[in-house]
Amino acid sequence: MTERREILIIGGGIIGLSIAIELKSQGIPVTILCRDFSEAATHAAAGMIAPQAEEIPPSPMLDLCLASRALYPDWIHKLESLTGMSASYWACGILAPRYQASEGMLDRASILSHQPDLSDEVVGGFWFPQDAQVDNRALAKMLWMAAQELGIEIQTGVHVERFISDSNITHLETTQGIWKADRYILATGAWSQDLLPIPVFPRKGQMLSVRVHETLPLKQVLYGEESYIVPRQNGRIIVGATSENVGFQKGNTAIGVHQLLSAAIRLYPPIQEFTLEETWYGFRPATPDELPILGSSPFANLTLATGHYRNGILLAPITAKSIADFVLTEKSDSQLAAFHWSRFCSN
Repeated sequence: MTERREILIIGGGIIGLSIAIELKSQGIPVTILCRDFSEAATHAAAGMIAPQAEEIPPSPMLDLCLASRALYPDWIHKLESLTGMSASYWACGILAPRYQASEGMLDRASILSHQPDLSDEVVGGFWFPQDAQVDNRALAKMLWMAAQELGIEIQTGVHVERFISDSNITHLETTQGIWKADRYILATGAWSQDLLPIPVFPRKGQMLSVRVHETLPLKQVLYGEESYIVPRQNGRIIVGATSENVGFQKGNTAIGVHQLLSAAIRLYPPIQEFTLEETWYGFRPATPDELPILGSSPFANLTLATGHYRNGILLAPITAKSIADFVLTEKSDSQLAAFHWSRFCSN
């Protein structure tokens, strides 16, 4: 059996869905091939929108992240209006406590005025009022619903086994037969290297959550040196994350959970009294320089949107806009030049 479409997006995580929604919103028919929605790195994220808290140095990456953060409020509003759902976007700001003094940071008293009960080891820190958060799981569900509301075709349970190519991609071999398209977009995250020889590999992240049943004592995200603590307005508090080069090794480990709890308790001691609720893990798509791979590929009809590592949630709006514009105009945004796949080619 051979299926034919105009545009095929391989990958049904936040990046693939966001691109599909952007294209469909501009009147372009698009089909998503999704192997397993539950595997997407989206589900394993904490949902921080934190280009400043992550201390990304001045660079094209910082410019891209700041541009995406600026798009977030309107992007979320459009999705919520379309679906009637909420992604719990919260412009709460991010507090970055520090255990050692550094230039330009606020003193301990100033940091405690933002968040009482921090560790006695905290000597100061930084406050990033423009950083924010979103409930990543709610966002994933909302994107899925938005795609359905727009009439985007989503084929689930389809495992793309290989690209068949000459100078272009001619078709895909999948567990559900052969698929052909005029254009293809690769958005398979940590699994991208299964289909193309590009340096994207899984970086496992373990996470956990606790729950507070009284008034939420945390009013903003805490981005520490060893861990981060992300409070949800419903009383759930996310703690993350490990970063492990262990391939696709499944499961939480005792040492991973221990490291998360120890780091969180060191940063914010009251958290040791909260109810442990859940542990989970996921696989982030990392590259050697920890920057995404965006734009054209070695094949004229294949576009790349992968390798977002820890910034898939943050970069979803700008990735969707930039990749959709590239597909529609066949002109690469200068903003994407720093993220071209060819940076990994040997001279």
